[in-house]
Amino acid sequence: MHSSDLSNLDIAVIGAGYGGAAAAKALSLLGATVNVYEQASQIREVGAGIGLRPSSMDQFRQWGIFDAIAKVSSASDYFEILSATSHPIMKDEWPGMEEYDVKTHTHLIHRGDFIEALVGVLPEGMVHLGHKLERIEDKGDRAVATFTNGVTVEADLIVGADGIKSTVREQLFSDQQPVFAGEHAYRAVVDVDDAHGLVVDDNLRMYVGRGTKVYVLPLRHRGQMSFDVTALRTDSSWSPEPSKDDLMAMVEGFDERIVATARDLDMAKVNVRAVYDIDPVDTWHSDSVALLGDAAHSMCHHQGQGANSAILDAGGLADALREARSVKEALALYQATRKPVTDELQRISRQGWSEDEINDVFPGQKPAAQQPQN
Repeated sequence: MHSSDLSNLDIAVIGAGYGGAAAAKALSLLGATVNVYEQASQIREVGAGIGLRPSSMDQFRQWGIFDAIAKVSSASDYFEILSATSHPIMKDEWPGMEEYDVKTHTHLIHRGDFIEALVGVLPEGMVHLGHKLERIEDKGDRAVATFTNGVTVEADLIVGADGIKSTVREQLFSDQQPVFAGEHAYRAVVDVDDAHGLVVDDNLRMYVGRGTKVYVLPLRHRGQMSFDVTALRTDSSWSPEPSKDDLMAMVEGFDERIVATARDLDMAKVNVRAVYDIDPVDTWHSDSVALLGDAAHSMCHHQGQGANSAILDAGGLADALREARSVKEALALYQATRKPVTDELQRISRQGWSEDEINDVFPGQKPAAQQPQN
């Protein structure tokens, strides 16, 4: 679309999470008028740490916000997968580090710091809190969103970035419900001094064994470590009650540093969630409405690609609008570009990844890296 057409676009984004905030930044850089509508009364993220891949960090560089993200994160050179007792299974550089003009690392960041940094680079007044979507209508060249507070918004394009329980997806594209993965994730942030020597550098380590996965993600820029224990469970409640006995059973037989860290946790500060994703959605868009992020392709966290995929969605949508001749054409291009990628990520993120599944779950890694190291 011509720059004059882009600058005349009125865009509404539903949801101010990672995907919504990233989309707002990318679309506003086109010159469009963008407003974000968030149901919560304040923007915050629970949980622990995530890794922002080189592709995401390069996207931030293109948007001019690399420094804002980098100053609240730590650059990481590689990730390592080990057995429960710390026997090396795989060690490799993060994919994509050498693909850009400037060598770009994966950055490890706390979820709260990330959303605060993302929202912080948006113009004041762009985000409207306390707007819970009630109804959305596609009228062809325009779309209308009605919120429970009585506000109605009409726009040339509405972006549904409203998460795994997306109202936009349910009303316009698919009534399928989130799928329980048969796991619970126990997440906490631990001071480095209380991590029993687990933090030795700025690289992610994943310990696997007996259906349990332990993710140790250093946040040394803030003197902390993100500690995630994900294990098989049958209770599908969204927010199960945290149990120290359950947690200790999950890490039984693991490296003593992991066991000691789990034993010392204050359970009042542990976030517990059942793990859910969704099946691939056949259609992400109509003429003037599009899904983005978890609303389009929520995935299990085993690949650590949920936030990264949402960021690349935002960049892909902005690129499609720039390249296409109309909003309708742009949305088709956006889906054609992004959906095959996220379909595959959803598939491999569902893997239980025992040691035998590492090759399938981390495709394209160096064959030598898949061999046990002495």
